[in-house]
Amino acid sequence: MSATHSADEAQGILGRYFRYADGVWPNLLGMSYATLGWLAGMVLLALAPGAWKLAGVMLTAHTMVIAAYYLHEFAHLSIFRTAQANARWGALMTWITGACYARFADIRNKHVRHHVDRADVLTYDYKALLQRYPALRDVVLVLEWAYVPAVEMIMHGYVMLMPFIVPGHAARRVHVIGVMAVRGAALLALGWISPAGLLGYGVAYLLMIHVLRFADAYQHTYDAFAVLEEGSAIPANRVRDRAYEQRNTYSNVVLPGNALANLLLLNFSYHNAHHERPIEPWYRLPALHARLFTADYAQVLPMGSLLAAYHRYRVRRLISEDYGEVVETPDGQLSAQGFYGAVGVSFLTAV
Repeated sequence: MSATHSADEAQGILGRYFRYADGVWPNLLGMSYATLGWLAGMVLLALAPGAWKLAGVMLTAHTMVIAAYYLHEFAHLSIFRTAQANARWGALMTWITGACYARFADIRNKHVRHHVDRADVLTYDYKALLQRYPALRDVVLVLEWAYVPAVEMIMHGYVMLMPFIVPGHAARRVHVIGVMAVRGAALLALGWISPAGLLGYGVAYLLMIHVLRFADAYQHTYDAFAVLEEGSAIPANRVRDRAYEQRNTYSNVVLPGNALANLLLLNFSYHNAHHERPIEPWYRLPALHARLFTADYAQVLPMGSLLAAYHRYRVRRLISEDYGEVVETPDGQLSAQGFYGAVGVSFLTAV
């Protein structure tokens, strides 16, 4: 039997499980990297000597980034044929990314609302918290000035604490306690084997948060609403139609025209194409973007053009009432110089 025939046969068998026939090999490679690569990174953190631990930090951080974007794919049911398979793999990605204090179903529901309501649906109104406690506000602003993602830590912490402080959510206590026990034991074991490895894991986790929040910061100029209860309505204070959606969505590509560079974020940066067709799987997004939009499409904001704004407004975006402005230049392009960006909108946090 030839190798080609064997590969075709394997694709035919696996194609029964994947939603799209052309997604078998891209997803086998991507999911293997996210899972086995993460395990390899953790082994390096625990057991590798010297400089190899740095390799473990970088591998663990990047595989967690890919796992996060796979979690997004599973939330859109774009990988497997059945909702159950997407949910099982989505739950696995929450464990790799540390988002497992929330249930996959809650993460999915929150993210679907982002698409349906065409708004940034927040888990918690951190700005109200900072206004209520000025001392905490000062600490958070100093930490964020020093590039410590304190707001994201507050959002993740709220997911963990909510079952114990918000009436009506006590049913999630057992889940959160179980996750705390498992993750706590695993981290203690890593620290016992290698204190430097535990520190390296903390660095890798923070790197993942920074990558995700930088990408999230510049993909929308939507209105943001703190929505705790599933049935809560978004205010009907403006027309949020498909034209509004595309006008307030931006494709912050890593490098324009560089397929390999954009794979570093699992093509998540082709965000206008994703919002035009949310069910389109990650490996098709570059082609969909090319079909939908011209080469000089104004909504494309390369990440290189956003770095200065990300640095300049790292404190201002925390307390601003909006995301700043994206203005049209005389040549018809868009300038992000006044684009503060969003914060606290991660799809990893949901209750």
